[in-house]
Amino acid sequence: MNLSAVDLNLLVAFEALYETRNVTLAGQRIHRAQPSVSSALGRLRRVFNDELFVRTADGMLPTEHAVALMPAISSALDQIRHALEQGAGFDPAAAEGRRFTLAASDYADVVLVPHIVARLRREAPAADLRVTRLDRATLYEQLDNGSVDIAIGGHLTPPKRMRVTPLYEESFVCITDRQHPGLRGRKLDLDRYVALPHALFVPSDDGSARGVVDVSLAKLGRKRRVACTFAHIVALPHAVAGTDLIATLARRAALRLAGQNLRLRPLPPDIDPGPFRIDMISSRRAPADTALAWLQNLVASAVKDLPA
Repeated sequence: MNLSAVDLNLLVAFEALYETRNVTLAGQRIHRAQPSVSSALGRLRRVFNDELFVRTADGMLPTEHAVALMPAISSALDQIRHALEQGAGFDPAAAEGRRFTLAASDYADVVLVPHIVARLRREAPAADLRVTRLDRATLYEQLDNGSVDIAIGGHLTPPKRMRVTPLYEESFVCITDRQHPGLRGRKLDLDRYVALPHALFVPSDDGSARGVVDVSLAKLGRKRRVACTFAHIVALPHAVAGTDLIATLARRAALRLAGQNLRLRPLPPDIDPGPFRIDMISSRRAPADTALAWLQNLVASAVKDLPA
């Protein structure tokens, strides 16, 4: 394909259509009238010899070919935006058209991302933010190719080529129903902890029923029964409420999620694995990108908004 025959604005229109699924909304996003966006779609269809977007009751749905094209087009446009920003610097108050992609763990989604969003809306209201699932299998490749700008989570083991910024330390607590039948007036000691059925948040999809606490238990020659596992941390309080289950999770997440019917309890000191660190991970390309450097500073600042 002859690149000189392709208008860069066509790719901008493609991205807007893909994200909005609506010709009118796409036009509003890129400041073009609806007929202009429809015309761009017609030209895109000729360039790629595919319908790309099909009108349905749910909006303009992308075809398989459009879905396959989107990562490369999005990455290319982001690289162009980055190059333009390096020459002029990044002005958060005039960041229209800039989109950041943040990979966040379930924990970060609940605890830190709301504070990041609040600061972003105050300081760069014209910038867009995409928060995506932190996929440990592909994360570092995504950071390398620019499809993810920064990642936030705990218990990460990034390769040396990544930049790691420690944000703060977190610790574990247990949550139980306030009327838990096995804990009325009783202390949660080691024997009782392992005797009770547990609910566990497992971020991986490999069928595992083990967490950090199980490593500490194994060192003591003890084992707990994990009766229920969940793919999302927000499910734990709902599973524990009104049942005999207990769950162990990060303290700030427990404070954020636990309602009035739940009680926070310290882990038995015998098995407390101690604090763990929440990190921000980025590619080492970030310092050359003034916008990403600004985003990193914003994330670090958002940590100050967390409750003590």
